[in-house]
Amino acid sequence: MRILLIEDDDKIQSFVSKGFLHERYTVDIASSGNEGLELWHKHRYDAVVLDIMLPGINGINLLKQMRKSGDATPVLILSAKATVDDRVVGLDSGADDYLIKPFSFSELSARIHAITRRRTPTQQKGKNATNLCVCDVKIDLLRRTVFRGENKIELQPREFALLELMMRNPNRPLTKTLILERIWDYNFDPQTNIVDVLVCRLRNKLDADYDNKLIQTMRGVGYVFRAHE
Repeated sequence: MRILLIEDDDKIQSFVSKGFLHERYTVDIASSGNEGLELWHKHRYDAVVLDIMLPGINGINLLKQMRKSGDATPVLILSAKATVDDRVVGLDSGADDYLIKPFSFSELSARIHAITRRRTPTQQKGKNATNLCVCDVKIDLLRRTVFRGENKIELQPREFALLELMMRNPNRPLTKTLILERIWDYNFDPQTNIVDVLVCRLRNKLDADYDNKLIQTMRGVGYVFRAHE
């Protein structure tokens, strides 16, 4: 895996790069927004770790510029800016995750694994893909709409996020812990029943009126979006 680290703090550069190198990743380091933008344009990366407060172009503007160009590389913002508004701005600008300084490398590594797992072969072929279609379910990621066949299905934000996660991983069992990490950002005990409740709500909207049940339970494992050939 090749990681681009855009960070101007020497100590954080050393700490993060040593951790990734220990995991046998290739790490390119940029100390300014302009240098990071140049490297990002020049090379293909599996993920980008991006600080916000950078010399030259700041991290938010850099990210917006890359997303506007159609680049879908997974991005984790690593920042000391810790308010809810800061996180909202970062995520709304196109980041896949947001980690606040100070941080542990183990959590950073886990989050990088999580956001890179979201990429599917379809996404890797076309960076501008904004629609997912599995079986007779179609979702538009920009308009946030969902159709099963000709029927439009109204979903709440977390229901939509869960469906997107499942459709990006068809036929792959998803554990409750994984769903918690993706949908709630590590904030809940894995023993809680909030995942079961969310899955139940999504099932009632997506599967209730159809003989072909797409969301299935795998006892002792989790849930799977069963895409039949």
